Amino acid sequence: MSYTLSVLGSLLGLICASRVRTAHSAGWRTWWLTLAAVAIGGTGIWTMHFVAMLGFSVTDMPIRYDVTVTALSAVLAIAAVGIGLFIVARGTRTHAVRFIIGGLFAGLGVAAMHFTGMYAMRLDGTIEYLTSRVVAAVIIAVVAATVALWLAMTVRRPSAIVASALVMGVAVNGMHFTGMSAMSVRPTAAGLDPPSGATAGTLLIPIGLAVIFGVLGLAYALMAAPTDEDRAAAAYLASRLEQSGTVAPPVPAPRAGSLRTPTTSTAWTFRDRTNQ
Repeated sequence: MSYTLSVLGSLLGLICASRVRTAHSAGWRTWWLTLAAVAIGGTGIWTMHFVAMLGFSVTDMPIRYDVTVTALSAVLAIAAVGIGLFIVARGTRTHAVRFIIGGLFAGLGVAAMHFTGMYAMRLDGTIEYLTSRVVAAVIIAVVAATVALWLAMTVRRPSAIVASALVMGVAVNGMHFTGMSAMSVRPTAAGLDPPSGATAGTLLIPIGLAVIFGVLGLAYALMAAPTDEDRAAAAYLASRLEQSGTVAPPVPAPRAGSLRTPTTSTAWTFRDRTNQ
């Protein structure tokens, strides 16, 4: 399930990032970069991280989560990916230096998100980390973030976007489970009160709703935004009107239950490029 979420978030993020290259204003570029950061950082990285955490357990030891720290880890993921995207999206040409800086920043941010999310765990035990695997997880996070940023700024074809999302899913999960493998728990004395905090099931409901509405919102934003074809159609229609020296008359609203077929000389579509 965590891999599916990471692929879904990466797919939506890559599609949003592909719109950045065709944006005609700074406002639209910022809009698509923000949506890409929410999709990749929120759904592709943080949500998969929390769902994968549900697979971790300690025998005969309840686990709770600090809600504030858990929310902070989500902010870290989105902010890190967002800043990385804004770094690599500066200018009109791609530069290796920007990808390295953006990937380093985003990768360290994602690693910080991961270990912040693990720090949110509350249990009756002492948590220890194997240093070598922590370092390996950070390196994987930086490499994965750099590759993700490069893919976000370069892939264009739908098949390439899907393949890139599958690869990003492997990289994100590889970082997560490498970091989890570095963790071990040493139980403390028995008889202590259960730790305070929210259970995984309690957090799963709001997180699940956030993912559903977030994905639907991203899908709606992608479908509602004008594409290059729409802009070309509008430009062609405007040029035809200008060449004819006429202005299209306003079309009255049709009556209920009736259909109206335009009969004026300007009733042609952008696909009519042969003057027929």
